[in-house]
Amino acid sequence: MFPLLLVLLAVPLFLSARKQKRAMAEQQQLQNSLAAGDRVMTTSGLYGTVADASDDTTIDIEIADGVVTTWLRAAVREKVADEVEEVEETETEDATPESAAQIAEPLEHDAKK
Repeated sequence: MFPLLLVLLAVPLFLSARKQKRAMAEQQQLQNSLAAGDRVMTTSGLYGTVADASDDTTIDIEIADGVVTTWLRAAVREKVADEVEEVEETETEDATPESAAQIAEPLEHDAKK
């Protein structure tokens, strides 16, 4: 009975350690593959474009036109696609006063009941 209990405790520990090791390897690969022009998001949620990735430990990120800041490579969480901006623009265009009125009509109808 005791060996079975050890196995039941050891297997989840082994699997979680393996998953964590794989995630760390993927993060390291991402940070090493960064190149100038890549859109990235930092661990603090700041979006920017890689301006210079020639240093081994730091990376320069342009956060606005002409504003370049230096970050540790470890602070880069993920690469982001430029499509995010396009999706946000189309969502704001869909929120017209006409669509708001169409939404309000059923609510007024339900309130009269």
